[in-house]
Amino acid sequence: MTLARTRPVTFRRIAALALPALVVLAAEPVYILVDTVVVGHLGRVPLAALALGGGVMSTAVFLGNVLAYGGTGRAARHFGAGDRRAAVAEGVQVTWLAVLGGVALTLLVQVFAGPLTRALAGNGPDSAEIAAQAETWLRVAVLGAPFILIALAGQGWMRGVQETRRPMYYVLGANLLSAALVPVLVNVAGLGLIGSAIANVAAQAVSGAMFLRAIVAERVPVRPDPAMLRRQLSLSRDLVARGAAFQICFLSAATVAARFGAASLAAHQIGLQLWMFCALALDAVAIAAQALIGADLGGGDAHRARATARRVAWMGLISGGGFAVVIAAGASFLPGWFSSDAAVHEQARVLWPWFVAMLPFAGLVFALDGVFMGAGDVAFLRNMILVASGAFLPVIWLAYALDLGLGGVWAGLTLFILIRLAALVARLRGGRWAVTGTAT
Repeated sequence: MTLARTRPVTFRRIAALALPALVVLAAEPVYILVDTVVVGHLGRVPLAALALGGGVMSTAVFLGNVLAYGGTGRAARHFGAGDRRAAVAEGVQVTWLAVLGGVALTLLVQVFAGPLTRALAGNGPDSAEIAAQAETWLRVAVLGAPFILIALAGQGWMRGVQETRRPMYYVLGANLLSAALVPVLVNVAGLGLIGSAIANVAAQAVSGAMFLRAIVAERVPVRPDPAMLRRQLSLSRDLVARGAAFQICFLSAATVAARFGAASLAAHQIGLQLWMFCALALDAVAIAAQALIGADLGGGDAHRARATARRVAWMGLISGGGFAVVIAAGASFLPGWFSSDAAVHEQARVLWPWFVAMLPFAGLVFALDGVFMGAGDVAFLRNMILVASGAFLPVIWLAYALDLGLGGVWAGLTLFILIRLAALVARLRGGRWAVTGTAT
């Protein structure tokens, strides 16, 4: 049986789901920004090391987002069909995948941390010192990977049942703990860069424990279901390919930035962390879209899903424009929050116009990503990212070959957004994504 839905989703309903999700999404980059500010005042080499180590750790976030996005769409369809128990059961199995994936990632990084950080650091004048500090930070920070994945998987299934307030409290509390610990461990305790990694792991452990407690409280079977695990892995393949393309792009951008020197890499880290903050905040609209589109299609109402998609797109565009205004206004002082190095500030001025220009388009792109995630149209999303990556990677390596500096790297990032935008708008207008039923 499906749920009849004839009235269109209101902007207020989208906002009711998006605002708590915004707090969740903003909490992590806020503590990362605090981390960057504190480490940045240790010097350009520790900040560059954090950039490389953080780039590798973003793999854990990528894997967690694969689980979260896949779990949201599947849980939302069951919830839209009136079966909350089946929706939560999807969450249980996603959590098992999170545990297994987190442990595997931790072991791999412990084995390959040294060669990986040395390869990413390149052969610049400070490369050896940057690689050594990045390796030390990474070996500690990766201990939090299982907790990162558990927390993101938990956010996924809870969004699917349109519950965004509890995840907000869990994530906000844990990240406030980390933001408080970073300056204490780095500066007061004198641990330096390693204190940053310890604070991160502490926050991730607290957050993961709270999401485990939430799923146990649902009183559904928590044992692994091999058949459901296989189905989820199969459905996640396209998301994994999509996410892997993202990781290659952003790691390549950091690698090229590193070859322009420590000041360029440090400025890139500042720009990238602010970009991630904006991107995650803008993703709040996408999260609301996933839950609402999945529920609409699970309830058999394709017309309502298309109307919701159009409203979500407008909210994404307007939100992105708002962030562009804020970032443009902060051009003169925001880099100074992260570093007192004049060379770093000079490099930040190079990337800033590209950063501002892409934000309105990015807001629309993220919103439409959420629409197609909710619809389970992940094969299209995979193909789109592969095409965009195929254009982005030659551009940034050409920037290195022609010595175009950070301007060339960030021009490539802007191109990456614009290609995705064109493909997403064309797909939305076609309407083939709006397939009803509980299967994704």
